[in-house]
Amino acid sequence: MLYLVTNRSWSPNLFKALLKMKKFFHVLKFIALPLLVGYISMLLQHDSLENWYPSLLKSSLTPSGIVFSVVWTVLYVLMGVSAAIVWSKPVPGSWMLELLYSLQLFLNLLWTFCFFFLRLPLPAFIVIVLLFLVVALFVAGCYRNHRVAAFLNFPYLLWLLFAAYLNGYVMICN
Repeated sequence: MLYLVTNRSWSPNLFKALLKMKKFFHVLKFIALPLLVGYISMLLQHDSLENWYPSLLKSSLTPSGIVFSVVWTVLYVLMGVSAAIVWSKPVPGSWMLELLYSLQLFLNLLWTFCFFFLRLPLPAFIVIVLLFLVVALFVAGCYRNHRVAAFLNFPYLLWLLFAAYLNGYVMICN
């Protein structure tokens, strides 16, 4: 290891590797927050998934539980990467993007609380509509200066539309 630091031909490569690791950990830190929201959501919905949700009338388009788990995990990772992009290159008005991002994480958790913990599909539907609007504003705000961050949230927007449909179906049919 000392050879790598003292030998000038290796030092730039080591420095580049360390910079890449620093960027990797920077992104990882942003991925951790939405994954934490997902973990808390999982804890909030556990009882309802066993005792309440199976007894509901659901759309024939309702995917299996494993699909929800995989999709949400991917979406949380995309959210985190998108946030890392926004925070790594601040531009005028970045505070609004930070506010919208934080608000969408809160609304995401609130939806789970309303739908699964409180078992109230109507308030949950209102929350998911607000969540969709906040994420759409976040995407629109990112588009000008952080186009990749905006595109990373398109699957999230599509999933929220689908989730709103499923929530609405449960709300109307039960």
